Amino acid sequence: MYLTPQRILLAGATGLTGEHLLDRLLNEPTVECVLAPSRKQLAGHPRLENPIGPLQALLPQLSGSVDTAFCCLGSTLKDAGSQEAFRAIDHDLVVAFAKRARELGARHLLVVSSLGADPASSIFYCRVKGEMEQALRAQGWPQLTIVRPSQLLGPRMQVRPVERLTAPLSYLLPGKYRGISACILARALWRLALEEAEGTRVIESDELRKLGR
Repeated sequence: MYLTPQRILLAGATGLTGEHLLDRLLNEPTVECVLAPSRKQLAGHPRLENPIGPLQALLPQLSGSVDTAFCCLGSTLKDAGSQEAFRAIDHDLVVAFAKRARELGARHLLVVSSLGADPASSIFYCRVKGEMEQALRAQGWPQLTIVRPSQLLGPRMQVRPVERLTAPLSYLLPGKYRGISACILARALWRLALEEAEGTRVIESDELRKLGR
């Protein structure tokens, strides 16, 4: 069965994936409104509501009803500056956003996690992502879709030297380890938002590439 999301809450609209997703949402004639809080102002659109400020401060102020929420928040240890700061974004802020989305009436949450997410992982990054997934499951969503992309490919405003070096190689990796473009991921997220499937689904990167073609 297919649903048609009409009022959407989006976190991370200025990021690599969120930017592509926002563009897709605003070009879908069935979408009535996109509520996209962000630190910096987004390009205006008749169906876009764009509160400006730190997301943590904006969450209690968000109002209205939404039926679907997308969370494209994410950082890196280098960008965050410390393990504590990274966890505050990739775990705490994601969980707080999801809680607020549920309070606003959202029944389906789609969240961008990461390849290798596992609360028992010895790798800090993967462990935090896994713990974030655990916390979202505990919120009791009617429909929770967790996507685990591999390395995200596409032009960023902030150049990351390591990613620039590894991106060409990531195309050669097999299966779910192969890099995925943010544009394809955004298309896959929208397609998944149209599907009704109760409970939690975890979609790995190789399946995301197929869905986003």
